[in-house]
Amino acid sequence: MGKIGVAIVGPGNIGTDLMFKILKRSKYMYIRRVIGIFPPSQSEGLRIAQQKGIDIAWNGVEGLEEIADEVDIVFEATTAKAHLQNAPVYKKLGLIAIDLTPAAVGPYVIPAVNIEEHLDKDNVNMVTCGGQATVPIVYAVNKVSRVEYAEIVSSIASKSAGPGTRKNIDEFTQTTAKALEKVGGAKRGKAIIILNPAEPPIIMQNTIHCIVEDISKKEEILQSIHDMVKTIQQYVPGYALKIPPVVFEDENRVTVIIRVIGEGDYLPTYAGNLDIMTAAAAATGEKFAEKILKEKPEREVLPKSG
Repeated sequence: MGKIGVAIVGPGNIGTDLMFKILKRSKYMYIRRVIGIFPPSQSEGLRIAQQKGIDIAWNGVEGLEEIADEVDIVFEATTAKAHLQNAPVYKKLGLIAIDLTPAAVGPYVIPAVNIEEHLDKDNVNMVTCGGQATVPIVYAVNKVSRVEYAEIVSSIASKSAGPGTRKNIDEFTQTTAKALEKVGGAKRGKAIIILNPAEPPIIMQNTIHCIVEDISKKEEILQSIHDMVKTIQQYVPGYALKIPPVVFEDENRVTVIIRVIGEGDYLPTYAGNLDIMTAAAAATGEKFAEKILKEKPEREVLPKSG
């Protein structure tokens, strides 16, 4: 099975780390073009792409329209506001959009939970870094005992929160809370993000509190959590329990603390919040690309270098 062409729109920290992950590990995708809005002299991401022999453009969506017949998937690594404007263009071009912003034009996708349900969609949303880290745990608990309320607190290093992340803080909390309910299964969800300025920078940490209907199933709940952690580790190796889950039987509460260490592809290892987003997006892209190649092998488009 060959590879299909994909484009990355947004050569910032997230887009550049995603580029590294696809270059290093993808079986079914190759990067046809990386697209920004500033020339390489003002964009480190485009400079790096150019150095690696990847075609680049800095004329925004026009740069995608120029090669639309050579790609099947576009990764949106800009901002929520930009994706709201770009999504109709991607749809018109007949491309599958994998959205790494909190715009949530398409359904929420967590690879470990529901990717198979959405392989027929033309736009999917990767929720948020906090969502990718915490929603699967809520889902795992909810499989065993109904989660009445889920609250998550994601703490990330301030240094790992770039301009895009900071602009999207409100969308982060809203989108993550909705995903806790829509994908995680909680009746009610709440999300909090903390940008920690500590030096040296902290590793991403996520605290998940679940109030459950039946705490007597605690052994099954704990097993479900451990199983989910192993599943996520298949595409996010640095994802792990910081301490064993804690069950508070008198409160019907399960508390789980997850830490995420990045792979260090482009970003520092402390930037697990960005790493889990790019890893999840790459895993989602792989599933779509594999499906396209199986259904339409004539769509195989190999890079010019072969």
